[in-house]
Amino acid sequence: MGKFAKMAAVVISSVMVLGACSKTDLSVKEKVQAKTTKKADVQVFEPHKNLNQEPTPLKIERVGANEVNIEMTAQITDIEISKGDWYKAWTFNGEAPGPVVVVNEGDTINFKLKNMDPAIPHSMDFHAVHAAPSVDFTDVKPNEEGTFKYPANKPGVFMYHCGTKPVLSHIANGMHGTIIVKPKNGYPTDNEIDREYVIIQNEWYKYNDIEDFTNGVPKYVVFSTKALKNGDLNTNGAVGSLVDQPLLAKVGDRIRLYVNNVGPNEVSSFHVVGTVFDHVYVDGNPANHMEGLQTVMLPASGGAVVEFTVTKEGSYPIVTHQFNHANKGAVGTIKVTNDGKDDGSKTMSH
Repeated sequence: MGKFAKMAAVVISSVMVLGACSKTDLSVKEKVQAKTTKKADVQVFEPHKNLNQEPTPLKIERVGANEVNIEMTAQITDIEISKGDWYKAWTFNGEAPGPVVVVNEGDTINFKLKNMDPAIPHSMDFHAVHAAPSVDFTDVKPNEEGTFKYPANKPGVFMYHCGTKPVLSHIANGMHGTIIVKPKNGYPTDNEIDREYVIIQNEWYKYNDIEDFTNGVPKYVVFSTKALKNGDLNTNGAVGSLVDQPLLAKVGDRIRLYVNNVGPNEVSSFHVVGTVFDHVYVDGNPANHMEGLQTVMLPASGGAVVEFTVTKEGSYPIVTHQFNHANKGAVGTIKVTNDGKDDGSKTMSH
C-alpha cells in the first residue's frame, strides 16, 4: 500500500469511529458491560465460601470533650460491584469502602476492632493518628477483638485500611475507608457551605488474586459516597452508584466535598465538570489552601477538601480525568435543581 493510500485508510477509519461514537450514547454501566464478558465462577477462599455476614453498624460514641469511642468489625460480606457482578469482599462493617469515621482535631480515639472473619487476622491502620504500628496496628486474630488508643492531632481527610500482611490483598479485597478529622477552628469558609458530601475512589481487580493486584490493571475504578449523618446517601464502591442515585443541590449552593482516593494502586485526577474549585485544602488540612483549581491530583491514599458553587440547573458530572478509569466506572453526578430536590429528570454523566 502506498503512502497516500495508507493515509486515506487512517482517515476513513477515524471517520468511521467518530461516526459510531456520535450515534452511540452508552451509560457508564453499559460501557463497562460492553467490555466485560460474563465472569466465570471464581474459586472462593474455602473458609469464606458460604459466608455472607450481615453488615454491622459502626459504633461511635463521644465520651468526653476530647475523647471518642469507636468500634468497628472486620467481616466478609458480598458486595455487588457492577450489575450482576458480586465480590466476596473483606470489609469493615460490611461496606466497601467502609463507613466514614468523623472525629475532631485533638481527640483521643479509644478503638476496638472485632474480627468476625473465621480464618484470617485483620488490623486497622488509621493514617490520621500518631502511633507505633508494631504496637497500635497489630493483628486481631479470627473471632477475637483488640483494643487500641491513639491521638488524632492533625486535621484532614485520611485513609484507613487493614495493615495485615500482605497489605495489598487486604486493601484490594475491600478493607479500606476514610476518616475525617475536623479542624478545631474549622475551615475559613464554613459559614458559606450549603451542602457536604464524601466521595471515595477505589479499584476492583480479579477476586483475591495477588498477581492481578500486583501486576494487573483494575477491572473497575469506582466512586462511592458515605453518609456524614443519618439519612445521607451511603453507597458501596460500585459502577454507576452515583449516577443511579445522584448527589443533590440547588442553584447557587456552595458545595464541599471530602474526597479520598483509597486505591490501592492508581492515582486519581479528581474533577467536577462545569465548575472550578474555589477552594482546595490538600489532604483536608486548612493550612494547605489553594484557589481556582480545575483538577486535584490524589495519590493512592491522598485526600482533599474541595469547594465550589453550582450556578445553573443541570447535571454536573464527577470524574477522574484519567478517562481510562472513568470509562471503567469512576464517574458520578451532582443533580442541581431550583429547589434542591430530585425532579426525576435524566442525568448526564461521562
